[in-house]
Amino acid sequence: MKNILSKTYINGLFPVAEPTMHWDGVEPFEKWQQRAYEKLWDILGLDHMIPAEDDAFEWGEVVETENGIAKEFYFQSEPGYFVPGWVLLPHDMVGKRTGCICLQGHSTGMHNAVLLNLTDEQKATVQAVDRDFAVRAVKEGYVGICIEQRYMGRCGGREDMEPSCIMMGEALASLMLGRSAIGERVWDVMRLVDVIEKHMADFVDLENLTLMGNSGGGTATYYSACIEKRIRYAMPSCSVCGYKESIVDLWHCACNYLPNVATAFDMGELGGLVAPRGLVVVNGKNDPIFPDSGVRRVYAEIERLYAAAGAPDRCRLVTGPGEHRFFADLAWPVMKELQK
Repeated sequence: MKNILSKTYINGLFPVAEPTMHWDGVEPFEKWQQRAYEKLWDILGLDHMIPAEDDAFEWGEVVETENGIAKEFYFQSEPGYFVPGWVLLPHDMVGKRTGCICLQGHSTGMHNAVLLNLTDEQKATVQAVDRDFAVRAVKEGYVGICIEQRYMGRCGGREDMEPSCIMMGEALASLMLGRSAIGERVWDVMRLVDVIEKHMADFVDLENLTLMGNSGGGTATYYSACIEKRIRYAMPSCSVCGYKESIVDLWHCACNYLPNVATAFDMGELGGLVAPRGLVVVNGKNDPIFPDSGVRRVYAEIERLYAAAGAPDRCRLVTGPGEHRFFADLAWPVMKELQK
């Protein structure tokens, strides 16, 4: 009897063909970018998202913290779907500061980025791996803006549970409607930018609007930067890697999977959609689920495409000495240097 494991067979298909959207170096780069943009838009299922006529924006509670003033807000990104968020302002806030949108990965929720509703032990755990994103953004001179990602935190699961996207069905159900969990998260980021422009422009400088996140937040950061051109700088962490080395060969949450994406792109090609805007890719040298070798392979393609866009100095790779975590002390100086 002859047999082979299904996973072994499907994994073996991945190195066979070059992605169809690989830039051949001959087609005018701008033309390729437009084709690739339209292809990714379709793969993400963004045509199946439902625009809300009214963002129904409102402010919620205000919390004075040792790290700044946290202001809760809500907005409607699709009819009947409301996105909760926090803005963290410095105590000495005067005038405008550049906005930094911060996306948590798979965790109990966005409150980690603001260090809200956590015990001292939980705060120490978050700070030990630099996932207090909004707090650090404020220290770096930005306004920190967080939203809850779909299927995470207040938008999925409970604070004492894993995000609901890990319970496979919830993240996969959107695929049956032509959508995707990643596409839904990208859509919410796009609508957040609308909200910032409309309701926060008196204190948020949009010129260098920055987006960052780690792990699942880094994935949403990268895809959002590909689609939302008002994002001027992106800093995805522990997420940009070859599909084969990471999403295929290793276990990942269902929210990482997109129909047909690997036939059209690898993550390196996607970087060409961010160019020539600023991009800082962050990874851990010993990250067990986004291996350094896969990161470096696709980053070489990102560099090639940035050169084609006439912006070879607008992308950076920052590799930290640890595993699956953000490296704030290494990454933020590189981002700020890029923004000069």
